[in-house]
Amino acid sequence: MNFVECHEEPIHIPGYIQSFGYLIGIDAESRSIIFFSRNIADIFGIENAEQLFDSTFMDFPEIFGPVLDSDLYISLKDFTKRENETHFDKVFIGGKEYHFSAFRSGNHIFMEFEAVVKNLNKRISNKYDNFYVIDNEKELWEQLLGTLSKIVNYDRMMVYKFMMDGSGKVIAERRNDHMESYLGLHYPESDIPRQARELYLKKRKRIFSNVYAETVPIVSKTEDNIDLTFVASRGMSPVHGQYIKNSGASSSFSISIIIDDHLWGLVTCQNSEAKHVDLEDRVQAGIFTALASNAYSSFKSKNALNYQLELNEKSSQLKAEFLKHNNLFDSLADNKGKIRKLPEADGLVIISEGNTVTVGTVPERATIDTITHWALENTTESIFVSRSFLKDYGNELELDESAAGIIIYFIERSKKEMLIWFRKEFDEHIDWAGNPEKKIEVLMKDGEEKHIVSPRTSFHIFTENIKGNSRRWNSRDISAVQAVRDVILETSHKQYNAIKALNNELSKLNEELDSFSYTISHDLGTPLTVMKLNAQMLLSNFENTEKNKNKLTSIVEEIDNMAEMMHDVLQLSRAKHSEIDLERLHPLNMIQKISENAKITFDTPKTVVIIKDCPDVLADKTMLNQVFLNVINNAVKYSSHQNEPKVDIWGSEEGETVVYRISDNGIGIPEQEKHKMFKIFNRMDNAKTFKGNGVGLSIVHRIMKRIGGNVDYESNKEGTCFILTFKKP
Repeated sequence: MNFVECHEEPIHIPGYIQSFGYLIGIDAESRSIIFFSRNIADIFGIENAEQLFDSTFMDFPEIFGPVLDSDLYISLKDFTKRENETHFDKVFIGGKEYHFSAFRSGNHIFMEFEAVVKNLNKRISNKYDNFYVIDNEKELWEQLLGTLSKIVNYDRMMVYKFMMDGSGKVIAERRNDHMESYLGLHYPESDIPRQARELYLKKRKRIFSNVYAETVPIVSKTEDNIDLTFVASRGMSPVHGQYIKNSGASSSFSISIIIDDHLWGLVTCQNSEAKHVDLEDRVQAGIFTALASNAYSSFKSKNALNYQLELNEKSSQLKAEFLKHNNLFDSLADNKGKIRKLPEADGLVIISEGNTVTVGTVPERATIDTITHWALENTTESIFVSRSFLKDYGNELELDESAAGIIIYFIERSKKEMLIWFRKEFDEHIDWAGNPEKKIEVLMKDGEEKHIVSPRTSFHIFTENIKGNSRRWNSRDISAVQAVRDVILETSHKQYNAIKALNNELSKLNEELDSFSYTISHDLGTPLTVMKLNAQMLLSNFENTEKNKNKLTSIVEEIDNMAEMMHDVLQLSRAKHSEIDLERLHPLNMIQKISENAKITFDTPKTVVIIKDCPDVLADKTMLNQVFLNVINNAVKYSSHQNEPKVDIWGSEEGETVVYRISDNGIGIPEQEKHKMFKIFNRMDNAKTFKGNGVGLSIVHRIMKRIGGNVDYESNKEGTCFILTFKKP
């Protein structure tokens, strides 16, 4: 080897495998054997393995009979067109059971064998079906580690998250008492370099059973540098092997956490003694990790949608304020506080029409002028972002701690108009697992100087104090700045273009919300289907107790609940801007039908629904049905646990309006949570034992606004009364 940086090491072509595996490579077309691991003689009893070259399995039926008779070998022709898709089977060789797996890569078919290891201590967790009801990131990953511990049970199990700079941080941990805690520690990018991360994205489960075991070389007459990327027993790099030894471990197992097709992190496990995990257990651990990963992605998507809705609302309010003024500077100056807070900045400078206005914590005026001049001379993009502005340019521009982080939006460069958001210096301390600096050893081999990376020998906490940075600007902060930009662009020409720009923006926001909703519905649909299939495969292929079957069935039910939630998100989007046709409607029949169906849906025949006067209202028929459907269903559902559940529905004319009240004797709404009642995906703490996703009342609220009405409620411990106000026809 002759490399200086870790990312230069060709870890995908080590030339050897680990001792637990046995590998044979054949030509995808001719089926002739072109390479194999030297240890295949151990299981097939071959005295002279060299005789296998250029031959096929059919030429040695006395040796490869069990393989030839396997369903997997017989079906090779059916999967060789799909690259890197692994297929599994089991065979008995010499009276011993082996896992047999195969995949095609390029012109080769790789066939791999490893002994079946019975895991007598494995027990399926009773909480893996809870992934989709957890709305806390830390709790979700701890739940995953708890589930995996029942399958693989390593001394230390961690969730390792990749940061933006390639470094990583341990964000969850489960360990035995004798193991030192790594929770909260950071690891430099060189610990898992670029090419290793690329392999983790391709091969998502990786085990090193015994780092002290001898490796097994690959033998071939014609092939050099055989790519072992997708081989389960691929040998580890010498650098990584020494790294594991230095950490005090003898075995490691990793599972990739994939979010939105990107390597988000790893579940990484370490054991002080050598430990091999059976192939089926590794596959099962991978399935549970995929379930948790998709649950996390769903959780993040819901939060992102919530934030987008809030930002859209704030943008609309800001736009309305801008349109009250005849020039841009007045619009900016009168709303400087709101503009500063949108990206959560400590300070804001507005430079427009020759004027400078500040709010919050900002540098001195002379420093602002210096930064302005630097920005005009040294940037080209319309939005410049840096969290290390003080560290990078502090000496050159004579900055103080108020300018550690900066975002500059150029309104119009030619007029030197811009907005500058500032964040103060953040006293950052990073606890590293050992000194992150890489050491290079220089060796002489065959008269040539070789440079190799020397892995760290210590993992004791090394604290690095970082100066000159602010808190990181995240994607939400950038979105907020872009929202301000859009408001400025659309309100700059107030007179003729103002109304047109406003209408265009409203249309744009609606399209974006539609697109976002459809993206969630479409993009999450595929992983949900895959998860459901995996759960159903587990249900049918594994020997399960009745308890475990119930849990697997629960997974399928939770996946169906997620699909229902995505449907409701689409309904919420459509409720905002679908076509409406207001007409005089008589709701009695609609209310009666919905009430009867609700009692059937929630299996509560003892619920008494009393329907009194139902005056006509002015509404859209489809939307009116949605309103009563959601409110009446809630009333029946949340009163269903009472001894004598009761729902009262009545309407009355009040001036120029018609008011309907739907009252129940259910669980009520806690006073401290009333402000969140109509927010999307919001569910009260006392309602989480009932099935639901927190979208229905958001739909009601949006529809009532669209048809010119209103929704409100009154609640106490005795129940809740929803108040629907319609226009009088």
